[in-house]
Amino acid sequence: MWSSLAILLILGAGTARADECDGLAARIAAAMGAKVGRRTGPSVDIRVPGGLHIDLTCRADPIVQAASSEPTPSAAYFADLAIAAQIVVGESAGAVQAAIATAHATALKERRKSFIQQNGWSASCYTDSSGSIRTLCSVGRIPQE
Repeated sequence: MWSSLAILLILGAGTARADECDGLAARIAAAMGAKVGRRTGPSVDIRVPGGLHIDLTCRADPIVQAASSEPTPSAAYFADLAIAAQIVVGESAGAVQAAIATAHATALKERRKSFIQQNGWSASCYTDSSGSIRTLCSVGRIPQE
């Protein structure tokens, strides 16, 4: 009996978390005039007008990320990711966009993944001049220990 109850509680928590993630994806899509795409496990694809795909991954804390085939993506890439991140981390889009831009510039200059941490959240960017994904930036809350 206890094991059945434990399984139901775990399944219920997973369902609640999935519903919260779907709600968060819907809020991001509405703010950007985007469409919520396919859900795969803990990740939801959000399709932004202009071709950008933002991935929302909900585990302990949600993370948004976007990939680009360009080593230096357009200003719209950074602005759109910042709008999505504002909803996820609760910081202004301007503050998030500045952190993403700094992380991206550092990643390009130092040829390594770059992290910027502030106020309980982080922005990171990775660049690769030879891969099909040339830029990958993400923003999320720093998990509390």
